Amino acid sequence: MELWQQLLHGFATAATPINLVWAFVGCVIGTAVGVLPGIGPALAVAMLLPITTHVEATASMIMFAGIYYGAMYGGSTTSILLNTPGETGTMVTAMEGNLMAKQGRAGAALATAALGSFVAGTVATALVTLFAPGIAEYALRFGPPEYFALMMLAFVTVSAVLGQSTLRGLTSLFLGLALGLVGIDQITGSARYTLGVPELVDGIEVVLVAVGLFAVGEAMYGVLYEGRPSETRNRMSSIWMTRSDWRRSIPAWLRGTALGFPFGTIPAGGTEIPTFLSYGLEKRLSRHKEEFGTVGAIEGVAGPEAANNATVTAAMVPLLTLGIPTSTTAAIILSAFQNYGIQPGPTLFQTSATLVWALIASLYIGNVMLLVLNLPLVGLWVKLLNIPRPQLYAGILVFAALGVYGMRQSAFDLFLLFAIGLLGLAMRRFDFPTAPVIVGMILGPMAEAQMRNALSIGEGRWSVFFERPLAATILVVCLVVLVLPRVLRGRARSELQAAG
Repeated sequence: MELWQQLLHGFATAATPINLVWAFVGCVIGTAVGVLPGIGPALAVAMLLPITTHVEATASMIMFAGIYYGAMYGGSTTSILLNTPGETGTMVTAMEGNLMAKQGRAGAALATAALGSFVAGTVATALVTLFAPGIAEYALRFGPPEYFALMMLAFVTVSAVLGQSTLRGLTSLFLGLALGLVGIDQITGSARYTLGVPELVDGIEVVLVAVGLFAVGEAMYGVLYEGRPSETRNRMSSIWMTRSDWRRSIPAWLRGTALGFPFGTIPAGGTEIPTFLSYGLEKRLSRHKEEFGTVGAIEGVAGPEAANNATVTAAMVPLLTLGIPTSTTAAIILSAFQNYGIQPGPTLFQTSATLVWALIASLYIGNVMLLVLNLPLVGLWVKLLNIPRPQLYAGILVFAALGVYGMRQSAFDLFLLFAIGLLGLAMRRFDFPTAPVIVGMILGPMAEAQMRNALSIGEGRWSVFFERPLAATILVVCLVVLVLPRVLRGRARSELQAAG
């Protein structure tokens, strides 16, 4: 009963006119950035982080959440109509959805994508409501060794799964850890790695690095390396689904939700893995296998779209209960919390209960808003693709510079922003993932503090991390994540050589 009372209080807060406006703004921006190829939710949230200095915490978090899952809705529109995934999570939707559109069934594909997103988002939000408080309560038993081990797991999984190679992922992570060390030492109070620059004494802002890597770096990459997109648009048809479409879509939505939710709660590299798994599962279970890859199977749109949205919503569980981001956008939302002096983790449900429950309630409200925004207004969203790329990228650079300068009115921050933008350009060019940089910057100082506290408890003994069963288990999992893929690849290579 206490849980439902808290959720009702959350709805009372989220349903105030001002918070409803911010939810609507987030959903609109999210849908727009999902529609525009290359402009993902991480970039949008990073660019808007400076508003945390002017907007109340609950309102801005509701807006950022709307952007996050709104992008998943918008990405399906261009995937189906133009075969141009706006988001990496909608790549699988493009495979069958665009084939359906070419057969004159674009409306049915868009309808099953939007309804699947709504069903998955609502079910996943209900699961967040039920399980997040319990996980937070259990996590209160964690000590410094467990927290340090948990952060090591976040470092290893994010670095090992994202990018072209584990080495590149770890290189990005160490870059983020190094940037996080700049400034005042938390324990001794002395300045470190500032190179004698007074502006670095307070450390490097995560907002600045996020905007530089995502907004500036992506815009520069688009200008220098992406050619003019050639787009052929398929005609719209009625958005009404037939009885057969409903019969084939509903089980796919539920299976996609069941697959996507667990992946959102672990640092497993975003929405790509569950969407591909869902597509493979639907192809195997379908009674209409001949439609896959030919005329387009509706299950191949319904399942992956549901998995995509369930994964995004589930990312709120580790973010709110443990302070661990499982995706790039979640990492940037974590930095937004820190801008308000709020540290997500086990105590968040006690210290900021109003904010947390309003945020969870806003997920239910936002799902309804997105359903209304996406189905009737699909023609309007597609018109966004008429914006010329040069003007789009110029606008991104201008807003990024204005946002960063507005934080401290520092010219040094602008120089640093474009230097980090050039670094982001180089990382994108040579396939170095950018997410581990942000994760390293945010969690690095926290991991350092927990490690020092654990060593203090263990009187300087490193064995303290292996004397506690949970911490030891998590560290063993870290080792498995690093070693197992190499062992499997080596075995597969030796089997190929033996067969050859």
